[in-house]
Amino acid sequence: MSRIRLAVIFGGRSTEHSISCVSAGSVLSAVDRERYDVVAIGIAPDGRWVLAGDDPAALEAHGRELPSVDAETGAAVALAGDPSVKGLRVLEPGEVPTALTTVDVVFPLLHGPFGEDGTIQGLLELAGVPYVGSGVLASAVCMDKEYMKVLLAARGLPVGPYAVLRRGDDVAAAVEGLAYPLFVKPARGGSSLGISKVSSPDGLAEALETAWANDPKAIVEEGIAGRELECAVLQGRGGAAPETSLPAEVLVAGDWYDFEAKYLDDATSFAIPADVPDEVIAEVRSLAAQAFTALGCAGLARVDFFVTPGGVVVNEVNTMPGFTPQSMYPRMWAASGVPYPDLVDRLVGLALEAGTGLR
Repeated sequence: MSRIRLAVIFGGRSTEHSISCVSAGSVLSAVDRERYDVVAIGIAPDGRWVLAGDDPAALEAHGRELPSVDAETGAAVALAGDPSVKGLRVLEPGEVPTALTTVDVVFPLLHGPFGEDGTIQGLLELAGVPYVGSGVLASAVCMDKEYMKVLLAARGLPVGPYAVLRRGDDVAAAVEGLAYPLFVKPARGGSSLGISKVSSPDGLAEALETAWANDPKAIVEEGIAGRELECAVLQGRGGAAPETSLPAEVLVAGDWYDFEAKYLDDATSFAIPADVPDEVIAEVRSLAAQAFTALGCAGLARVDFFVTPGGVVVNEVNTMPGFTPQSMYPRMWAASGVPYPDLVDRLVGLALEAGTGLR
């Protein structure tokens, strides 16, 4: 049998560009090359698509030095929005590599806006190319923390108190009733970029400016005192119910789980599985599957929780969680009996099974 042609797309225009590159390096190193013919496509920070080198080592992080896509080092390519083509095309003169004539499936390892938010999913739908992960609606909803919470609450799932603010809004009125500390975030961001912890009203204006520098819409969440747990969800095969991993606990040595704690420091550790009572594990896994279904997710998601004395609260749902060596999604599945290469193969298989179009 011929190999499946898999395009791994990474980088992108969001502030999570470098994390996407590191994720792609991990996936490229794990893909079964006897089963898949891999095409690596990088999207530069300015949005240009290029044929990238298929070298996982070039996408590794070295301490605080993070990788990036250089649009000047590869041939420019574009995805044809034509389902009869189903592939990538070289835009520059010269011989067209055979690997770009068609693409069977895409793994869009893009985090944040212009990738995880339904935009590339829509392009892939137009192109008629199957892809790993959620479709347009679920991707867009889960990227927007406001509407994610709205839909989760509408389905009866527990979410924390919050407010949404744009420039010109009455800040005092919006946050009235929220207890400090507050966490001020870009509404459609990730990897803890642009987030501030605010302990009093004095710091709110500066925190909002930081969030608005990343997104014109900010979300202000009431700080929740509790243990931080995460659970990985994997779509069931053939229409079966979603599967959930053993949950993990994030053990942050610092003040909170910011970008540096996630990717650059060694102070953060994880308990996999989380050392919590069996009934808490069962509740977290149940709520993770419910959130996945309520938001119409497909393929994969990581659901983040706070476990408090008053119960379990859903914090966020990530439709394309990180796949870096430090990332929790693959680590939770590894602890649950699904090794990294098998996880990648399962996700690509689900994408091929789903195809494109209404489902």
